[in-house]
Amino acid sequence: MQWRIERESEVCLREENRIMRKTNAARLLDRLDISYELLEYEVDEEDLSADHVATALGIPLNQVFKTIVLRGDKEGVFVCCIPGDTELNLKSVARLTGNKKVDLVPTKDVLSLTGYVRGGCSPLAMKKQYSTFLDISALDHDFIVVSAGSRGAQLKLAPQDLVTASKAAVEELTL
Repeated sequence: MQWRIERESEVCLREENRIMRKTNAARLLDRLDISYELLEYEVDEEDLSADHVATALGIPLNQVFKTIVLRGDKEGVFVCCIPGDTELNLKSVARLTGNKKVDLVPTKDVLSLTGYVRGGCSPLAMKKQYSTFLDISALDHDFIVVSAGSRGAQLKLAPQDLVTASKAAVEELTL
């Protein structure tokens, strides 16, 4: 992969006559001098699942982390990143975050809260810095993959680098 400057403020990836623009999440990692790979895959609008991403990229599903935006009854909006092959433990997450009850943010509200659409929601460079939690299983891997902030783009990086960039707390989040 080769990087080159298209415009002063825009860096693009050129590969096989395709251009993938850097996302705000990738720019944040650049500013923090954190190493990552920007990965591209074919988007299937009918299947925005982590399983599809894992298959398309040839990466184990337990290393493809999905970003889930939630709202607590006391503490408001926060973000959890969990492996694609797991489910969030809502009761445990509620206790962890000081809430009695937490719910997934409705899909229609994700864009206005984060600046990202469903299937392209990155835990990095959201409109606002929300409290972020990363499942402890991420630390079992040399790298994990999270959304780069647009459908069809993923960031491959070390879990500890994601913790640093997102200011995430590492906790047990899944069932």
